[in-house]
Amino acid sequence: MSGYQGKKNIPRITSDRLLIKGAKIVNDDQSFCADIYMEDGVIKQIGENLIVPGGVKTIDAHGRMLMPGGIDVHTRFQMPDRGMTSADDFYQGTKAALAGGTTMIIDHVVPEPGFSLISAFEQWREWADSKSCCDYSLHIDITEWHRGIQEEMEALVKDHGVNSFLVYLAYKDVFQLTDAQVYEVFSVIRDLGAIAQVHAENGDIVAEEQRRILEQGITGPEGHVLSRPEEVEAEAVNRSVTVANQTNCPLYITKVMSKSAADVIAQARKKGTVVYGEPITASLGTDGSHYWSKNWAKAAAYVTSPPLSPDPTTPDYLNSLLSCGDLQVTGSAHCPFNTAQRAVGKDDFSLIPEGVNGTEERMSIIWDKCVVTGKMDENQFVAVTSTNAAKIFNLYPRKGRIAVGSDADLVLWDPDVTKIISAKSHNSTVEYNIFEGTEVRGGPLVVISQGKIVLEEGNLHTTEGSGRYVARKPFPDYVYKRIKARSRLAELRGVPRGLYDGPVCEVSVTPKTMTPASSAKTSPAKQPNQPVRNLHQSGFSLSGAQVDDNIPRRNTQRIVAPPGGRANITSLG
Repeated sequence: MSGYQGKKNIPRITSDRLLIKGAKIVNDDQSFCADIYMEDGVIKQIGENLIVPGGVKTIDAHGRMLMPGGIDVHTRFQMPDRGMTSADDFYQGTKAALAGGTTMIIDHVVPEPGFSLISAFEQWREWADSKSCCDYSLHIDITEWHRGIQEEMEALVKDHGVNSFLVYLAYKDVFQLTDAQVYEVFSVIRDLGAIAQVHAENGDIVAEEQRRILEQGITGPEGHVLSRPEEVEAEAVNRSVTVANQTNCPLYITKVMSKSAADVIAQARKKGTVVYGEPITASLGTDGSHYWSKNWAKAAAYVTSPPLSPDPTTPDYLNSLLSCGDLQVTGSAHCPFNTAQRAVGKDDFSLIPEGVNGTEERMSIIWDKCVVTGKMDENQFVAVTSTNAAKIFNLYPRKGRIAVGSDADLVLWDPDVTKIISAKSHNSTVEYNIFEGTEVRGGPLVVISQGKIVLEEGNLHTTEGSGRYVARKPFPDYVYKRIKARSRLAELRGVPRGLYDGPVCEVSVTPKTMTPASSAKTSPAKQPNQPVRNLHQSGFSLSGAQVDDNIPRRNTQRIVAPPGGRANITSLG
């Protein structure tokens, strides 16, 4: 680790040694008062009356809470979209994250269909290594499916420290996979010991609804949410759960935006499915009423998929499910575009680039909505902002815990500080903040990343390119202990019984190709030289002409009532 510690250009820090005195240390499972000493980016001692070297920078916590730094499990910094790039790059994005108390992000790599996963991964690494000012890791999005993709996934897990892959049930004809492809991908992910993430929306229905709403002349941002009713999110979550159950693969739903989608996850967990839900800052902190704003640019700033729910009671509901454990982790899906970029879709809502802000606001919004309201305590807050993510993605206890040997990524938290969120003061580069005017209680006083102070007295001291890529091993215990137990129980066994030797009915499921009656129906020009044997047909035939040879035979009967159509399905046509 010491190889990363050569950067001495952060102001007011004379060494990589730091002592915090009189802190109330808050982990996900307990709180206690102690001093904490860190050196070379690692926590070295926790206790009282610590013996430390002279000349160490000391912070007096005055009994305030000291927590593990936040882990934002879902960012999309510097994301390419049709020749544009989302407004916040890895420097601006991680700087905003640190300002809010988040000390690690996990970004999504989005390979263009037809391009190599590994080359896309290396491109993201190059961007992030040069710009990120906090530690980071990477999820890989699967944007198409064929055998070569499987080989690349294996290489990413074995050689590049990746243990999570996302599939899309949305974005028809771009990223969307079929159910059969999702089944195959999940099977591969399970064998690799990784986590299957899903962007859950029914892409086929969304495509039809977009066409219908545009045909009605609705082109503004409200068309975005009208074309994506929340039941298409819930349906896709349910389908994902079904495929995950069939493949015995751990499931992780990104961007839980609606009550009904959250309910599907909660019910699946009650039935024993290994599934995790990730609400984001936006769905916990605001709603979709803004899509109807008269100001087009403001309305467009809220466009993301799945969309924010127009039901104003949704944020409180999702915060309650997060507090009781039905939802487990929080991200931001931070991917804002500026107004000029959004205006690509000024005449067609389906062309508006998607994504909202939230990496800077995440910790304070959750504290304000969950802890201040008494829905959760400070230990649960640590769990949903940091520890659960670290456990799911196999970063624990290096991340997500204050313990000797863990990384010195820490937040000294002030539960009483109040702040009004505004685009005028945020660290993102975009003109709109979707939480504009929201007053939140609770925020970071001091943020420590890799043992260095990066936020103190309201001032940020970030170093571009100081963030490290954190490799993640497969088969996290937190997730896979249950999966392994189930795989031992799931072996299928046939029933031992004697061979059936009774009569067997003769069936014909395709037209015959070798009898005179059938060849008469085929024009001589199309007649094949050699009849092809139909393996579905019985090899048994009667020799000699039959009295009814001249009557055309019906080999099959078609049911003309479609599924969900005519009530009387007994009529045969």
